[in-house]
Amino acid sequence: MSKVTKQKLFDILSARHLKSTYSKLADIPPPTGFKDIQKATKRVKQAILDNEKITIVGDYDVDGVVSTSIMVDFFRQVGYEVNYIIPNRFEHGYGLSPKISELIDSGLVITVDNGISACAATQILNDKNIDVIITDHHTVGSEIPNAYSIINPKQEDCNFPFKDICGAQVAWYFCASIKKELNLDINMTNFLDLLCIAIIADMMPMTSLNYIMVKNGLKRIETSNRVSISYLRSTMRKSSFISDDIGFIIAPKINSAGRMDDASIALSFLLSTNFEEASEALDLLEELNNKRKLLQESISLKAKYEINVDDKAIVVWGDNWHEGVIGIVASKLSHAFKRPAFIFSISNGIAKGSARANADINLHTIISEAQHLLLGFGGHKNAAGISMKIEHLDEFKAIINSALSKASKELYIEPITLGELDVSSVDLEFMDIIEMFEPYGLENHKPIFKISNAKVIKSELFGKEKNHLKLFLNVDGCDFEAIKFYSNKIDKNSVDMIISINKNEFRGDITPQFLIQDFL
Repeated sequence: MSKVTKQKLFDILSARHLKSTYSKLADIPPPTGFKDIQKATKRVKQAILDNEKITIVGDYDVDGVVSTSIMVDFFRQVGYEVNYIIPNRFEHGYGLSPKISELIDSGLVITVDNGISACAATQILNDKNIDVIITDHHTVGSEIPNAYSIINPKQEDCNFPFKDICGAQVAWYFCASIKKELNLDINMTNFLDLLCIAIIADMMPMTSLNYIMVKNGLKRIETSNRVSISYLRSTMRKSSFISDDIGFIIAPKINSAGRMDDASIALSFLLSTNFEEASEALDLLEELNNKRKLLQESISLKAKYEINVDDKAIVVWGDNWHEGVIGIVASKLSHAFKRPAFIFSISNGIAKGSARANADINLHTIISEAQHLLLGFGGHKNAAGISMKIEHLDEFKAIINSALSKASKELYIEPITLGELDVSSVDLEFMDIIEMFEPYGLENHKPIFKISNAKVIKSELFGKEKNHLKLFLNVDGCDFEAIKFYSNKIDKNSVDMIISINKNEFRGDITPQFLIQDFL
């Protein structure tokens, strides 16, 4: 089998986009395909004409914070001030909850990135004669709220052609519809800098509509006048951005606020009006993100001791495990043990959990088999939130494992390499080809390669904690270095591995950097 050279890399990556539905922003579908969007748009117009109070209710993850930022900024450009609430994970729970509904006394409520399961909370608002417009993208359950209108592409009778979009995209489309109804001169592409952050962070398929929006959003970040984005450019000292910059650097900082403290910190950063505000908020986000990393490692170690490796799923729990990080722990353990993971934190007799999977199975469908045990749940195909009384945990675990035992689909999708790498081909031109087809994500994975029988010349641990591995290797007479983060030292003469390649910038020099994803 021929090795992956520059030409073969280009051919493989370009073939992914031959049948792309949308080649430019002008091609993307209009808002009119969304069920209820016209009804909701006219209701917002009436609220503005009648000078009603409008309250935006967001969520505490990146998608929810970005959705809220887009809506608030849009209405500011309209010249109409709105109220906005992002729930505190620990005080209010998820999204439009009864506790949030009790805080609102009049006007019109618009949810972003949440609400499709908020039946009780919506009824509380209805009883106060408050109309609720729900904009969401999560899976629609058997019971839906009695809202004035629901804009969600996953509704069966919604004609919007692309179903797998994030909450911020739904909110953006709603704003576009309002703009048209009010005949306003607002450039909706100016929101793409924020929008691409949400699409990447919420792990939407990086194809079709999502691909073209993120590609243009990453370009927009390079020139955006938005204070928060300008400040990020300055602090990161970058002139161009790729999806990894968002996924591994920017998104975790934004997410840390809702995980560790209050998402309003992240919202204040995105809505900053000057560098002083942005600096203060980002410093706090950095601090919270560092705390998150320490907690995450601690809980991961505790969870590993509870895992039964013979089970089809990881289902573990502990007292007062920090609710803000159990989702990340679930994701890490799902990848490490190659099966779906359910991590629960127990407090006051209630188990609140996060589920993650990198699989063909649909988590929402699997969890539905234990619905009779739950106080509530919701989410995506590969991510979900769950709550139940602690006495049901063992039965829940048994049902999940039974359901997965019967599943005919794979419980873990192994990373697919592009083939055996021709190491001698890797140079800056090789890297440019990879970057040419950015952004990467689900269903358009960043290229990874196999390297077989690489001779180990030297190995060493580095980093403050000496927990990262650097290997000095040789393949077919070609010397190169490779790094594996969070790894012990190895004692082998040769290795087989899966690697990705990044650009490494140091003191003005740019070189390819081999990153080891896994040893084979």
